[in-house]
Amino acid sequence: MTEPPGIAPSLSPPALTPAETVAELDRFIVGQAAAKRAVAIALRNRWRRQQVEEPMRAEIMPSNIILIGPTGVGKTEIARRLARLAAAPFVKVEASKFTEVGYVGRDVESMIRDLMELSIDLVRTEARAVHESRALDLATEKLLDILYPPPPPHAPSTGAEAPDGAAHSAEASRREAARDKLRVRLREGDLDDREVEIEVASGRPGTMDLFTQQGVEQIGIDLQEMMGGSRAPRRRKVTVAEARRLLQEEELDGLLDQERIVTEARERAESSGIVFIDEIDKIVGGQGKEGPDVSRSGVQRDLLPIVEGSTVRTKHGVVRTDHVLFIAAGAFHGTSPADLIPELQGRFPIRVELTSLNAEDFVRILVEPESALVKQYHSLLETEGVELDFTDEAIREIAHLACRVNESSENIGARRLQTVLATLLESFLFEIPDRFSGKGIRVDVEMVRHRLAEAVEDENVRKYIL
Repeated sequence: MTEPPGIAPSLSPPALTPAETVAELDRFIVGQAAAKRAVAIALRNRWRRQQVEEPMRAEIMPSNIILIGPTGVGKTEIARRLARLAAAPFVKVEASKFTEVGYVGRDVESMIRDLMELSIDLVRTEARAVHESRALDLATEKLLDILYPPPPPHAPSTGAEAPDGAAHSAEASRREAARDKLRVRLREGDLDDREVEIEVASGRPGTMDLFTQQGVEQIGIDLQEMMGGSRAPRRRKVTVAEARRLLQEEELDGLLDQERIVTEARERAESSGIVFIDEIDKIVGGQGKEGPDVSRSGVQRDLLPIVEGSTVRTKHGVVRTDHVLFIAAGAFHGTSPADLIPELQGRFPIRVELTSLNAEDFVRILVEPESALVKQYHSLLETEGVELDFTDEAIREIAHLACRVNESSENIGARRLQTVLATLLESFLFEIPDRFSGKGIRVDVEMVRHRLAEAVEDENVRKYIL
């Protein structure tokens, strides 16, 4: 018995050891060894839990983490890269956007609803990749029927017409040979510019926000079906290339089992989902204060059952949060994790303090990661035929100036490098390709000092530029 079309078996991510996870994170993030070790252990523990037999597996809860450190030191990037390594559903939320139930704003359960939606997108993408080739073959056959229609069906043969069977067989062979040639031309793209008329299904239902007791839910509404109508296909005149894409999408929808996708997505969200709660220090309220602090403490109380483990109703069913990994982060200027309500503190047993970045760290951030800023600008200008080259002394000067600005104004960490580089290269980015197309640009220490000296020294200019 063949299995009905649906999704592929869950694509398990490679079981990286903690050391391998740290090595992968090192490719994109400079420093912060303690934080990398903490999240690497948490990721490995999730894999270890999957190897444990029931009922012990259900009893093993994730060790949630709080990352403490100023902005721009890598807190969010560590969590984001970790989710990619785990091939896990990952959602980033800001605690400051949530309000206590009864206040206007988002409720904390919305983070789990968002996690479920992202998990469905992840599983659907994997399923589409599995069935893409089959869908393309089916779309190609449909296009062949449009470009080279089959002959009309013949009337039932009688005994007197039997001698014509050989002629009919020869005609069928000739048509099949012509169809094969046309199929080859289709696959090679020779007919992509030709126009054809196809039937395509009407668009999918739209969405609208629905206010419920659980918060704001986005639901799909098909107005035609509500009014008793049907979404009849409509005819469109498009190129063969566009027709292939539209027909492939239509075939993919038919090959995917939506119920299985939702079931797999729910299991993945519950067992391997990661929720990153940024700015958790913003919901820390002072003792005995009134006003907004009441709502802040209320957000903590609403957040507690989600982190402890509860059920959240979504439009795709109930999602349990018992084994979702929560990673919180905050600067905690003037406060500390100890100012959270005691019950919530206990649900984040692992606390890691990230260190501030210095000029030496900035030098490494500019050149070492695979997506370093210098490499990004080099790739951008390469598209215009311009070779961008930074000297080692220029890199060190940029790092030194960024560090100076952070010390004398608001410390925004490595994000300062983006503003410094954007200011340094602004005139080049504007004048390319008019003046520098096909030429090379060499950035040395003199150019850095000349272009950035005024912005760094003038406090008023620095305030608005850097």
